[in-house]
Amino acid sequence: MKKLLVAGANGFLAKQISGYFAQLGWSVSGLARREGGLHPECRYVHWDGKSLGDWTSSIDDCDVLINMVGRSINCRHTEENKQQILQSRLQSTAVLGRAVAQSETPPSLWINGSAAGIYQESYDQAMDESGAEGEGFIADVVKQWEAEFFKAEIASSVRRVALRTTMVLADTPDNPYRYLQTLAKTGLGGKVGNGRQMVSWVHIDDVPRVVQHIIDHEDLTGPVNMAAPEAVTNAEMMRRFRQQAGMPIGLPAPACAVKIGASVIGTAPELILQSSWVEPGKLLGSGFTFTQPKMALGEW
Repeated sequence: MKKLLVAGANGFLAKQISGYFAQLGWSVSGLARREGGLHPECRYVHWDGKSLGDWTSSIDDCDVLINMVGRSINCRHTEENKQQILQSRLQSTAVLGRAVAQSETPPSLWINGSAAGIYQESYDQAMDESGAEGEGFIADVVKQWEAEFFKAEIASSVRRVALRTTMVLADTPDNPYRYLQTLAKTGLGGKVGNGRQMVSWVHIDDVPRVVQHIIDHEDLTGPVNMAAPEAVTNAEMMRRFRQQAGMPIGLPAPACAVKIGASVIGTAPELILQSSWVEPGKLLGSGFTFTQPKMALGEW
């Protein structure tokens, strides 16, 4: 039986991945600070995310290690929150690196969370894995996160993949999908800012399938973009949500209003206003087929 170890196992994506591989017959264990929120088929292993301990024995007998730890960036970017966002990623990655380094039977594959926010803002060119890196808080976090991952002094037999994730859409509470649906239904689903900013995304159903594809394709190493092939402009995305909702109108939201509104709801306006155009170059080049390659909302 193949064994999967997921760090940060009570997170949304981690729970989806855990359930998917449990259904495939894998033995799944999860590192988490608390047991609540884990998939029912995921065995709970306690850790604090920053210190070595008894949990390291779980490293010794796993085939694949996945680290999905990281405080959400969907918050006000105060100095305190920025430090938590950064340190949660660096500490968990560093301690996993130490655990893998001391393991006598390390996993054959370590997939570490990352983000497409590392790329520079682009309106006219899609960014594959060789795309230019950007500036600013989020880009800097991802750069440091990946640097911590790739500098770990572990056995050369351990294949490493940094999974650069875009916005994940799922018809579940607290997901951007539901939020955008609500805006569209209430007539507020117009373009945001100038509406020209590109939006890259991936459907939740494709997330665990991407992980499985990476496991099965040993030639995939380094950064891998997890984004659907079709990126859309913000204006086009909102048009599709209005179409899905049967709402003919959508009031636009000027950039100044977005900045005020983001402060009220407790998020960072750049997450909405910046253009992110990401291309899944390595996945497509290795033959991966997306179940949801286009933002065809009416078919979801």
